[in-house]
Amino acid sequence: MPTRATQVLVDASDPGLLAAFWAAALGWERDDDPVEPAVLPAGIGYPSAEALPLIFLPVPERKTVRNRVHIDLATSSDAHQAELVDRLLAIGAARIDIGQGDVPWAVLADPEGNEFCVLEPRPAYAGTGPVAAIVVGCADPAALAGFWSQAAGWTVRESGADFASLRSPADVGPYLEFLRVPGAKTVKNRLHVDVAPPPGGDMAAEADRLRAAGAAPADVGQRDVTWIVLADPEGNEFCVLSPR
Repeated sequence: MPTRATQVLVDASDPGLLAAFWAAALGWERDDDPVEPAVLPAGIGYPSAEALPLIFLPVPERKTVRNRVHIDLATSSDAHQAELVDRLLAIGAARIDIGQGDVPWAVLADPEGNEFCVLEPRPAYAGTGPVAAIVVGCADPAALAGFWSQAAGWTVRESGADFASLRSPADVGPYLEFLRVPGAKTVKNRLHVDVAPPPGGDMAAEADRLRAAGAAPADVGQRDVTWIVLADPEGNEFCVLSPR
């Protein structure tokens, strides 16, 4: 049974701090896990393509370079965008300059410096919920989208030399987008998408399938764990979880 996207893992120096920020930013609920808190919308089951929960994992390493994976937030009007930016700045976000120039979206960083964007209203994101997209910087968007379509179980919506996107076959929830960027990946990503087979699936067989599609084993210091850590064809780490 093919895998499907289930959640987004976020490395954090202070998981509680980041979970509190993102719960407030998205209007989602935080669970009561004191070590690896999760933030997810009320009333939506897990796993669900309607929303990918954010799970904050304690790590000793601090952020040192610009993230190759980031979150874009959706807005419904110019007024909503302005209100959301003001609210995010009030709860701990900061404006940052990554060389974006004069653009209609706002580029911010969360309290640990993770970049994210508050987009201007776009019809394509009208039904995504607060998270418009998880965006991956890469060298070959079309090729990486082809791999992730197999890993996430999502459908390719757009594919080109500079940009490609996926969304669930049900046409709900956020997009997974691939944007051409210069330079190669140099450090472990602080955000990544996890995948899992549905109940009755075979985690090991699915990991083998993804390796045949271009993934490679990855060592991020995980030691003896119940999931399988891989890297996609451009080296972006992800986990194949147990069936769920």
